[in-house]
Amino acid sequence: MIGLISATAAGAAARNRLAAAWPDRTRVYEGPVGDAVRAAFAECEQLVCFLATGAVVRLVAPLLEGKAADPGVVCVDEGGRFAVSLLGGHGGGANELAAEVGRLLGAEPVVTTATDSAGLAGLDTLGLPVEGDVAGVSRALLDGEPVVLDAEVAWPLPALPVLPRAGGEEAQGACVIRVTDRAVEPRAHEVVLRPPSLVVGVGASRGVAAEEVLGLVEGALREAGLSARSVDRLATVDAKSGEPGLITAAERLGVPLVTYSAQGLAGVTVPNPSRAPLDAVGTPSVAEAAALAGGGELLVPKRKSERADGAPAMATCAVVRRPVRGRLAVVGLGPGARDLLTPRAEAELRRASVLVGLDQYVDQIRDLLRPGTRILESGLGAEEERARTAVAEARAGHAVALIGSGDAGVYAMASPALAEASDDIDVVGVPGVTAALAAGAVLGAPLGHDHVSISLSDLHTPWEVIERRVRAAAEADLVVTFYNPRSRGRDWQLPKALAILAGHREPGTPVGVVRNASRRDESSRLTTLAGLDPATVDMMTVVTVGNTATREIAGRMVTPRGYRWQDTRPEEAR
Repeated sequence: MIGLISATAAGAAARNRLAAAWPDRTRVYEGPVGDAVRAAFAECEQLVCFLATGAVVRLVAPLLEGKAADPGVVCVDEGGRFAVSLLGGHGGGANELAAEVGRLLGAEPVVTTATDSAGLAGLDTLGLPVEGDVAGVSRALLDGEPVVLDAEVAWPLPALPVLPRAGGEEAQGACVIRVTDRAVEPRAHEVVLRPPSLVVGVGASRGVAAEEVLGLVEGALREAGLSARSVDRLATVDAKSGEPGLITAAERLGVPLVTYSAQGLAGVTVPNPSRAPLDAVGTPSVAEAAALAGGGELLVPKRKSERADGAPAMATCAVVRRPVRGRLAVVGLGPGARDLLTPRAEAELRRASVLVGLDQYVDQIRDLLRPGTRILESGLGAEEERARTAVAEARAGHAVALIGSGDAGVYAMASPALAEASDDIDVVGVPGVTAALAAGAVLGAPLGHDHVSISLSDLHTPWEVIERRVRAAAEADLVVTFYNPRSRGRDWQLPKALAILAGHREPGTPVGVVRNASRRDESSRLTTLAGLDPATVDMMTVVTVGNTATREIAGRMVTPRGYRWQDTRPEEAR
């Protein structure tokens, strides 16, 4: 919950805007400011104070307990110009909150944490348990000193300006970032990141105590030299989903309890099947099968609990290191203008450690990448190679961003990439503003009714197929947006397509021509189906041909939606 506190009418107005925008996330604290801040500090995970920073400092100073416990605090000035991340920038999420508040109120977020100011990913913001010399290693990263990444377990981390550790060799840098699920203590000048790489399968008799389950699991991890902080989940059979001892054990470990059907577990090959669980729940293995259900390496075979009273064991467990799942984000950059790049796309670019893309698109967003991002760029015509490269990097356990212009799923990289990808990686699609939409906004509202986009490039699609699609669009009276309309080597396709449309539409049908939509050298014009000169069109141009209802109104291209109420308006209003 986010506590909102204000002292003046202007502050209350801005406060109320946040409360209206985030009704489920916020709570307004009224009354004397001091009392409100103290109450919100005790009850909320974050605070937004519409007060001077000095006043907030004096109010919260006596309340501070420590970096891990204090809420994040953001201050917004009286004029609503700045949203200052004052306390808990990383641990309390104040840096992200300042950005959110800034976007909503039109304020400039002010972030002073060193890693964020330098564009680095904070080691305590990666979403993984972290131990060791966070401040010292972060300082080394900021100072450009050598820091070695020792990834014993591959994991899709964001970009870090680090050196890979050569296999088996001692780290060459003074500082080390170690990614491991082993129970090791951080050494001097070292940070240990704990990836959630372990799955613990558990079997249990009815009425098993949580203490017996926890003792068994913790003992198995300890003897195998594994960290409990890397346990991702407990897994068992459906029949045990309501077992109180298992539920409580998972809660105490801070992980979910995941269940599988007996039939599904019976199909998992295990080294130690048993008759007892087969008779009890219908599968020859619970602990090992549940741990291995998602694949992986069996680190601890099935073992039974030991009870102090010598009674029969009521729990079994097995531990598996699950396969690493890399992450592939297919990101649409929009038509070119920076303000048409979505916040989600920007966040994915900053989350990636590997960027794959066409060289000219990489140049558009190079300044947004974090230091240490590995860039794999290539020229025109290498789409399939880029798709294969991006998928291969994700399969190696990296966080990858594959970029394309407009929307990555429209004549761009999503299709070839997903044709290469299988279910062994996580794939995220990030939509972008397409060229057709950008051009449509420039022209007016040409896409107000049913419309279609057709590429006239026959480099990969036979012209016979393209022509059939143009004819279908013409006969269906669809507004048509032509991508890739004309190049030096392809100068006849656009005239041919226009001739097909002319067989179904009047010569005066409006046509919009937009070149470099949304970019600095953008140009546009309205013409007609009979008046368009194809020689004025190139590959940077989008051509939009209206349907039989499209009109030019006040210099804008408009395709009526066809609402019934429009037919009842007075003639002069139509």
